[in-house]
Amino acid sequence: MAYQDYIVFLCYFIIVAGYGLYIYYKKKVAAQDSKDYFLAEGSLTWWAIGASLIASNISAEQFIGMSGDGFQIGLAIASYEWMAAATLIVVAVFFLPVYLKNKIFTMPQFLNQRYNSTVSLIMAVFWLLLYIIVNLTSILFLGALAVSSISGIDFMVCMYALAIFAIIITLGGMKVIGYTDVIQVFFLLLGGLATTYLALDLVSDHFGGNGVLEGFSLVKTHASDHFHMILEPDNENYIDLPGLSVLIGGMWVVNLNYWGCNQYITQRALGASLSTARSGLLFAAVLKLLMPIIVVLPGIAAYVLYNDGLFQQEMLSNGELNSDRAYPVLLSLLPTGLKGLSFAALTAAVVASLAGKSNSIATIFSLDIYKNLFNKEASEKQLVNVGKITIIASMVMAVLIAPYLGIDKKGGFQYIQEYTGFVSPGIFAMFLLGFFWKKTTSNAALFATVGGFIMSIILKFLPGIVDLSFLAPMGFSVPVDGVYEVPFIDRVGFVFIACVIGMFIISKYENRKGVVPKGLEVDASMFKVSTKFAISALIILGITAALYTLFW
Repeated sequence: MAYQDYIVFLCYFIIVAGYGLYIYYKKKVAAQDSKDYFLAEGSLTWWAIGASLIASNISAEQFIGMSGDGFQIGLAIASYEWMAAATLIVVAVFFLPVYLKNKIFTMPQFLNQRYNSTVSLIMAVFWLLLYIIVNLTSILFLGALAVSSISGIDFMVCMYALAIFAIIITLGGMKVIGYTDVIQVFFLLLGGLATTYLALDLVSDHFGGNGVLEGFSLVKTHASDHFHMILEPDNENYIDLPGLSVLIGGMWVVNLNYWGCNQYITQRALGASLSTARSGLLFAAVLKLLMPIIVVLPGIAAYVLYNDGLFQQEMLSNGELNSDRAYPVLLSLLPTGLKGLSFAALTAAVVASLAGKSNSIATIFSLDIYKNLFNKEASEKQLVNVGKITIIASMVMAVLIAPYLGIDKKGGFQYIQEYTGFVSPGIFAMFLLGFFWKKTTSNAALFATVGGFIMSIILKFLPGIVDLSFLAPMGFSVPVDGVYEVPFIDRVGFVFIACVIGMFIISKYENRKGVVPKGLEVDASMFKVSTKFAISALIILGITAALYTLFW
């Protein structure tokens, strides 16, 4: 990068850090209250909640990984974004009222309140390990890798700098995270759109066109096979996105678990009123509809240019084509100034995700482990201080272990999916029945968490033992290196169904034995929405349906 790019980046850093300090000192007294510190109770606006959700969700694995998938697979990978828009509406209507009505602030607290302390403690420890060892490390590692490749700064220096920047933001609490995320999203969108503009303009110039609209038309023409949302079983990428399962199958389980049962995500809305939280999720849904323009379309444009002879050497890694190189290659072509802006956008995405994860780790450890196990009489100030220590400790751990996990070999997106996919079906089944079926017992919940994990492991390795080719005519298995494997999303769907059936049987058996579970306070009136919300939600769902129809 030129010195002008570093000036642009420095301006971004000063704006974000300065605004964060302003918010922190403005609310410093209130920040000593744990609910205010961890949840920003009652102080985040709908636009801050929505922006924070997206800033926490979008990181290096989307910018780098999804652009790479756009290069390799095409627009179909946008299902993770567009289906999330519909999912956020479901969460806003049916999940948020249950959390807020029952004054639930953390996911382990929900499990303790609905089931028992054993289930709660097991899941609290699990979530801490998952957030630190899988999520925090992968975001930090991939972010440092991307920033290093663009800036030329040493990889480890980038990792330390990202960690320190994230700690500065996170120590201010959820209020600072929420409001600085608004600025982060602004840079994320602006820088991301600049890269998309460049990519389409390059295509237009290369083929003798004029302007980005003609560039988009040329991309569709030269990569028509990359504009199908629903893949056929004979598509080599069917194993990753198995046809209609992205609409009526396991993709719903993946999305609903992520957006509705994930401390890292739901925490942004748990400190607000129901109407404010719902509006925030609607805003996030609108932004999710826009994200494929930023994280998928550049990859498809790079594919078109590569197929016509450009970037032949730049796209290679160790002598082989590496689709994850697509986004960094495009960034390297940006003019001076815009390169600094896109560099800031990528940094903003990484730092916001790191801050969100760290705050969730601190919240779970302070409120669900430290207070319940070590110091039940802990004061509000003690809880906040423990949270701050936890933030620093978790980031240090992530920095130390990230280089040794082989994240670069597996790919960030696949790395996260591989480990969370083993437990997400059981967790979602446990939450769903815990919400809406008062007869669900604690032992049934334990079965879902432990049994779901075991079933996921079995289905993962079953193809090496049993011939699953008989599932191929139904689209539930595809050949991979001569072995018929069950697509990841279908595996999630199958395990979820098995967990629900198992929980139903166990609960019914224990109900007959006289076991009376602790049900939550739920009634039909909780799920009523305002006319304004209903109209907005229908518009978002209509746009989503139109996009799938247009690019079927």
